[in-house]
Parts: sequence; C-alpha cells; structure tokens
Amino acid sequence: MATTASKYPQHYDDDEDDDDEFEDDDDDDEPSRPLPAGSAEDRLEAAVGQDLARAATVPELLRAAAAAGERLRRLGAFESVSITLDTAPPGVPADARGGAVVVLVDVTEARGRAAGGLGVFANTETRSCSVEGSLRFKNLFGYCETWDASGLLGLDQTMELSVGALIPRIGPIPTPLMARVSFLSEDWLKSSLREHLMGVSVGLLSTMNHNLAYNLSWKTIIDPARLSSSSIRDQLEHSLLSSIKYTYKIDQRDSSIRPTRGYAFLSSSQVGGLAPDSKNTRFVRQEFDLRVAMPLGVWNGALNAGVAAGFIHPLATGSAGSISSLRERFYLGGNKSLVCRLGGPSSLLGFKSRGLGPTDSQACAPKNSENAAPSSPELDALGGDIAVTAFADLSFDLPLKPLREFGIHGHAFVSAGNHAKFTERDIRRFSVTEFLKTFRSSAGFGVVVPTRLFRIEMNYCHILKQFDNDRAKTGIQFNFSSP
Repeated sequence: MATTASKYPQHYDDDEDDDDEFEDDDDDDEPSRPLPAGSAEDRLEAAVGQDLARAATVPELLRAAAAAGERLRRLGAFESVSITLDTAPPGVPADARGGAVVVLVDVTEARGRAAGGLGVFANTETRSCSVEGSLRFKNLFGYCETWDASGLLGLDQTMELSVGALIPRIGPIPTPLMARVSFLSEDWLKSSLREHLMGVSVGLLSTMNHNLAYNLSWKTIIDPARLSSSSIRDQLEHSLLSSIKYTYKIDQRDSSIRPTRGYAFLSSSQVGGLAPDSKNTRFVRQEFDLRVAMPLGVWNGALNAGVAAGFIHPLATGSAGSISSLRERFYLGGNKSLVCRLGGPSSLLGFKSRGLGPTDSQACAPKNSENAAPSSPELDALGGDIAVTAFADLSFDLPLKPLREFGIHGHAFVSAGNHAKFTERDIRRFSVTEFLKTFRSSAGFGVVVPTRLFRIEMNYCHILKQFDNDRAKTGIQFNFSSP
C-alpha cells in the first residue's frame, strides 16, 4: 500500500480525529526528523512523510502515524497534533501494492510561548540564602527552538548567570544543536578561595542515551585573604580548560523522584587540555554511576541501591603536570539526595560539602592585638583523584492516609564513601585495603515530600564512621534535590 501526504493545512484547527487512536511503539524513541527551511507544509512533510511512505501494510501505517505524531509533540512547538488517515479521492492512481492513502496532519502552532520563575532558597549548610530566577521562550522564531536564561545571586557573594539555546533540528543536521554561555563567581565553603569561571559549551551530539559536548572555559582562582595552604597556593593562577565530554545514560526507573523498580546507569568520559595553552588542565576523567530499584510488595516499599566511582588522571608531564586541577577533582559530602542525582560520586549525608578527605592547613590569620590568643588554622579541602560512594535507601508509605495521598513517605538510608589522591607519586604506595578501611559512613531516617520539580527530605543523620579533620555532624538535615 502506498502512502501519500496530500494535505498539510496552514491554518491549524483542532480535529476530533486525534492520533491518540494509534498505539505507541518502540519507534517513539527515535529522534525527530530534521525541519528544513521552507513553508510549514514542507517542514511537516519532511518530519512525518518518510516513515509513512515506507509503510507497506495497515498495521505498519498505524504504527508509523503514531510515532510521527509523538515526534511532533516532543518538538514542543505545537499546542495540538492530529494525524488522520483517509482513503484517497477518486482519480488518484493506485500503485502495484493496491491502493493509496491520504494522510492529513493538523497542528496548532505555539509561537513565542514564555515561562519564568523566581524563588528564594535557604541553604542550611552555609546558613545563607539566595535568589534564583529563570526565563524561557519556546518556538520564538518558528524552528521549535528553546531560549533560556537563568541567574542566581547569593548573600554569600555567589553569582551565577547562564544563557543558552536549544534547537531540535536544523536542516539536514540529524542531532539537536545546543549552545550555552555561563559565568560563575563563588567562594569555596570553609576556605579562603574565590573562583571565577566563564565558559562556552556547545552540544555536538544529543540523543536519548548519548551526549557529546565541547566546553571552553577560562578559570581564575584567587585568595583575597592570602590564607590558602601551600598545596592550594601552587594553583592560584589563570587557566584555560578546553575539553570534550561524552556521556552515556540510560534510566529505566519508573520515577526519578521516588523510584520503586528499574535501573539506571551513567558513564561519563572527559578529556581536557585540547587547547595549546591549557596549563594545568590536561587530564582524563572517568565516572560511573549505577542505580537499582526493587519493589518489596509491602507498604508500597522499595529498596534503592547504588554505587558510583570516579577517577581523574593528569596527562601533562613533569612535577607540576602530575597534579590534577583543583576544580576537576572529586569532593564528597553535602546535603544532596542519595536517590535523585545520577552523576558520579558526590553525596554523603551527614558530612559537610568538601567535608572529608585530604586537607592542608591554611596560613594563620594575623592577630588583631598583641594579647590575642593565637587561633588554630582552618583546613583547605584538597579533594581526591579517585572516589567511590555507595548507598542503600529503603522507602515506605506512612500510615496516615492524607500523607499517602500527597505522596509523602518515609525512608531509611545508609551511605558510605571515600576519596584519595592518586598522583604518580601516590600510585606506588596506594593500597586498596587501606582505601576501603578509611571509608566514611552514615545512616539515618526521615520523611520525603515529593513535588513536580524537586524532592524535599527532612532527615536525621547519624555519623557511623569519621576521621580527624572530617567535618560531619549528627542531627537534623534538610535536603532539596531536583531529579
């Protein structure tokens, strides 16, 4: 059976015959067809006509129409999409396969749709608050593109600005085009350092499971108080980071806020130092993250478990080049959800951000008077070149029905992790047994409030194992995490 696209109306009235009658199939996961330049009819025909023309039977035609409608919806440029199949009018010649079908596509185009948000957030760890805002425009120029801008201003002198664009398809290019310009200025917690970062990121490949991006950023780390440790002082300079990063991600969990079944896996590979003058930023960085969720069948309970690992190895030669860049190292701790985030080793509940691992003493601050007692120096977190974290989280419904109706549930958890330096000098005396013995760990329980945008946790954390100079605390902790 031959298929022809005979009509693509420019005035897009809603049709009662919606393509919801077609069942989705695995083709929905394929990327959308490119939208070439030309009239709206030409772009729509290029987006849906190819698969429809290949259909040889009625079931294949139904599946192709359902997949084409889903691809058009995912572009986000249409308020409604309707695909109708009808018999060809008299006079249309049939081919060798026996007949012709008219495919009518009705869409309502959404132009210049804007959305924005503004919020005030409190960080219990740094005891500060910040104002965050975002603005987004969809399909402003009729190419299904998304333009967005976001900003953050914190009372702890943190400022972040970001502007980006995402175009699903441009002409024959089979992958979305993404570009983003960002600026970040922040103070490192419990440190005398201040960092400025300005960068450009361009997406080279983006599909459902694969992502390839190029990043070019200019980084400056300064010490206004001149209190940094000798290990940090060696990296107080400008540096240029030119890197390419490939990410493979698959997430088959039924939810990213409260997973009850499925699995997720992420592998991230990054090569830095592609520019001629990258100084101290030539490295290879690899991360893995594996999550599994299993239903328990009682109280809507589920067991989530995960393990993450990361490794960074400097590529430059010489004594200076054997040390990895401060920003690219792994830092553990912080009040981030164990379940939501999929992105390598990071979270360890109960420990402060950058609150464990190798440290070095800062220089002592000058005394205000001769009689003032000398103060003990603060410690600079040095991060690690190798890091491993693991967790187990048991979620369950609470006995009160009103809480269950809003999705509020309880959970109990245990988490552990460690990181260490792994330079050329440290490799010779690195011991896996010693690395495992020095794992830090914590356990606790709490209440989870899920929302459409993020997950709120109110936890009681108990530190099971810590070492000297670790910054950890047993007590109540609040977490706000986005999926």
